[in-house]
Amino acid sequence: MSALEAVAEGVTEADLGAARMQMALSLGWHIVLACLGVGMPAITLIAEWRGHRTGDGNYKLLARRWARAMGVLFAVGAVSGTILSFEMGLLWPGMMGTYGEVIGLPFSLEGIAFFIEAIFLGIYLYAWDRLPPVQHMLSGIPIVIAGVASAFFVVTANAWMQQPTGFSAVDGTIVAVDPWAAMFNPATPSQTVHMILAAFMVAGFLMASVYAVAMLRGRRDRYHRLGFLIPFTVAAVITPVQIGVGDWAAHFVADNQPVKLAAMEGVFHTERAVPLHLGGVAIDGELRYAVEIPYGLSLLAHWDPNAEIAGLNTVPEADRPPVNIVHWAFQIMVGMGFALLALSLWLGLYWWRRRTLPRTPWFYRAAALSGVAAVLALEAGWTVTEVGRQPWIVYGVMRTSDAVNPAPGLVWGFVLVTAVYAVLTVATVYVLRRMARDRPVPIAPQERDVTDYKVV
Repeated sequence: MSALEAVAEGVTEADLGAARMQMALSLGWHIVLACLGVGMPAITLIAEWRGHRTGDGNYKLLARRWARAMGVLFAVGAVSGTILSFEMGLLWPGMMGTYGEVIGLPFSLEGIAFFIEAIFLGIYLYAWDRLPPVQHMLSGIPIVIAGVASAFFVVTANAWMQQPTGFSAVDGTIVAVDPWAAMFNPATPSQTVHMILAAFMVAGFLMASVYAVAMLRGRRDRYHRLGFLIPFTVAAVITPVQIGVGDWAAHFVADNQPVKLAAMEGVFHTERAVPLHLGGVAIDGELRYAVEIPYGLSLLAHWDPNAEIAGLNTVPEADRPPVNIVHWAFQIMVGMGFALLALSLWLGLYWWRRRTLPRTPWFYRAAALSGVAAVLALEAGWTVTEVGRQPWIVYGVMRTSDAVNPAPGLVWGFVLVTAVYAVLTVATVYVLRRMARDRPVPIAPQERDVTDYKVV
């Protein structure tokens, strides 16, 4: 009996499902905090830099309050990140035991980046009144670099699971390991850029949505206008770039993971001149009720309206991902992305014409939902990435069922972890709400006019 067969033997469908749900919960919960950990430090430094440059105390107050929230979120993210690190070994020993030496490098480098981020975050929070302003601002730059680096290293490991390289297998034994080739695999460029830009979008829109709600409640002073404008502008500028990067990532999937593309678009049979599908439900081996854009998928995937698209029929049914989940996750990701693009253009065009924020409450209602929309797009995108790879945990090399822990009772582990994340969610929301109740002191009395929308 091989090692993989030993791992797979005795695994029930319930335990496999519990392990997958636990991993999905942990990743889905942690990834939001990870995005805030990547994007918030840069947005906070922008506010602090503007405060030093203009002498406007509103910028400095925003930076200080955002830094406090950043400290809380970093602490909670460290907890969820630790849970994830244990889950990789506890839930998937078949993969980590076989390929740990191949993908261990990015996890080690991520740990170094994490400690650098933690050290400088402590300095940044502690030294507000203990360092000269410029030195204090400079102490925040390593936080930004380390946060981005941490995201990069983790995503390279996931990219390797999509395009495994950097090793050879001889009689089931892994030999000729090249960790650098594994980390810089073909999926790394598009996937890491896509994820890092997504992190800035999630952070920007989430932060802006808080101030959009406040402005709907009548808090239109300069402090709240800047609190909305700074993170929203960062996210809005990145949004069209992210859509372009998403197209790049989709082309990579079309060329290297054709089965995933077929699931994303509900293509069951190989054919040419394939339309792009909007909506639709997969029923009995057919995508029904979808709105079709003629030649759309062939054109977008291969720049040729008559290009051939491989269907799900090219692989056995056991090797196909669940189509409806992947298809609708992809639809949600794209839909939310273009909705955020439209909202960004709304602000951009209004500002270009009038040099003010929009006056209509409908804009702020939409902006208040932008944070939720960005998170939905993020979670949907990761669903496409992970579920679309199934049934492989390492694409084309190892099945998920061969990697799961054969020990019984994984369902109870899922229940326990769910309870832990429920407590973490309640505690985090409680602490952040308590911090938000501390109303800021107005910097300039003349800025209390709630009818003035202009940001000068």
